[in-house]
Amino acid sequence: MSNSVISVESVSKTYRLGVLNHGTLRRDLQSWWARRRGLPDPNIEIGKSEVRAGTDFKALEDVSFDVQNGETVGIIGRNGAGKSTLLKILSRVAAPDRGRVRIRGRVSSLLEVGTGFHPELTGRENVFLNGAILGMTKTEIRRKFDEIVGFAEIDEFIDTPVKRYSSGMYVRLAFAVAAHLEPDILIVDEVLAVGDHEFQKKCLGKMKDVRTQGRTVLFVSHNMTAVNNLCVRSILLQKGKVIADGPSSEVTRTYLGTALTATQSHWQFALPAGETKRAFVREVFITDLNDEKREAYELTKDFVIGIRYRLTEQIRGLTVGLQIVSEDNNETLVSLTDAELDMTRLETREAGDYFARIRIPARLLNTGTYSLRIGMSRSRHDIYDVVEGLSFRIIDSVGIVMFLGYERKGSLLSVQLPWTVEREGSTVNAKSSAAG
Repeated sequence: MSNSVISVESVSKTYRLGVLNHGTLRRDLQSWWARRRGLPDPNIEIGKSEVRAGTDFKALEDVSFDVQNGETVGIIGRNGAGKSTLLKILSRVAAPDRGRVRIRGRVSSLLEVGTGFHPELTGRENVFLNGAILGMTKTEIRRKFDEIVGFAEIDEFIDTPVKRYSSGMYVRLAFAVAAHLEPDILIVDEVLAVGDHEFQKKCLGKMKDVRTQGRTVLFVSHNMTAVNNLCVRSILLQKGKVIADGPSSEVTRTYLGTALTATQSHWQFALPAGETKRAFVREVFITDLNDEKREAYELTKDFVIGIRYRLTEQIRGLTVGLQIVSEDNNETLVSLTDAELDMTRLETREAGDYFARIRIPARLLNTGTYSLRIGMSRSRHDIYDVVEGLSFRIIDSVGIVMFLGYERKGSLLSVQLPWTVEREGSTVNAKSSAAG
């Protein structure tokens, strides 16, 4: 269409797996030497099968859509759906194997923390470097410089080399540069997860400002509430293909419905080749109190959520948290490990593998299907990893809900609370349950 600023036509992208893809020469040589000797690859994630060298992985397959001038479009999908690959192609970081992409206007991209920054340079120097990479003149950068630094809230550290910045400081400065240098098209990947809650709200507000100025925004996020608030339209990717494109409220509902139909009790994760993180989730599972994994869990019985994770370096004040969301996209429960709750006694954990678990009491969640989101952060500032798209079911095979004579009708909780039944001259304690 004549008003299209982005036109994607039958774009496909295929990667070759298992060939020099660990990210460092040392690890690549380790893997190559192990294969030559017929030994297991020492760099394969524990619990994962080895990827056969030369295997093709279709990150994108025949993707087509148009974005109009001034639109704010959400790109959503489960991990590995092809979202980041698509944005890299739109940002000209990667090229498609087939198809064509046409873009009209200046593009500003924020794909991952520190992209376009040089670690030895100061924050001030990197603002000018990154701005130049984005095609800005020195005059433009000077005009916006104070506003950029003020937005990033790093005034006292602006002349410090960015290699000393935390990941949260990195992303604050990187987003400030990308958003303030007046791009025609702003592309933002999930990097907004790296930052405290207040800064995330600030970033969403800035993107709304960019939208009201008639500019175009592409926004990738696993936060469906943020997508619905910011984006009128969303595109859902699944296994590299577009399976839904329309109003955000409908597309996010489709996404949640797709995720929640494939309930299971065990998930494993591995970092993409070449990617490093200070902390990341390796495994999540749900069991009953006998350590049995089930297709669904009883309303009247406790169950356990277990999380295995790895630290690649020492971290002080690490918090592991979970969020349980109903099939209606209502945030039902949030719980964090206690390190976050007592700021006076922050634990320091050494590099290594860890196991966290939480026991969910019986008759807390009502019957239905729920999605699970796991996050790892440090003192509410730096978020290291987030995994989502996990889902499980709560069932009522005993018939308590029907015994009470009502249908669920969207109730989220089914909590056992203390009741008293009073009669003239006496009080009788009744162990009854109230379904929320």
